[in-house]
Amino acid sequence: MSDESCIFCRIARGEIPCRKVYEDEAVIAFHDIHPAAPVHLLLVPKRHVESLQTVESGDGELLGKMLLLAPHLAREHGADDGFRITINNGPGGGQEVFHLHMHLLGGPRPWKRGL
Repeated sequence: MSDESCIFCRIARGEIPCRKVYEDEAVIAFHDIHPAAPVHLLLVPKRHVESLQTVESGDGELLGKMLLLAPHLAREHGADDGFRITINNGPGGGQEVFHLHMHLLGGPRPWKRGL
């Protein structure tokens, strides 16, 4: 998928509205439109990166920034007792939007059953 038609690229460029909770020069974070938990945020790099499988050695700073941002956003949105980070990769890994993104899930744990 090209950068021009990628939904997360379009959100990052401001072409599609979102319920934004954070933005800087490299990352945007917003509420998931189909939340799977009381706190369900997406952390998305503004630069198009297809998946964790396609990151390069120079992407370490970006990934670190996203991971360091997660606990701050979790606390800010009420997930004080903990949270989960999920990164789906490729069709076999459940990735539906082919732009790297992290799901931050907090609150009562819907994933507790069966895992």
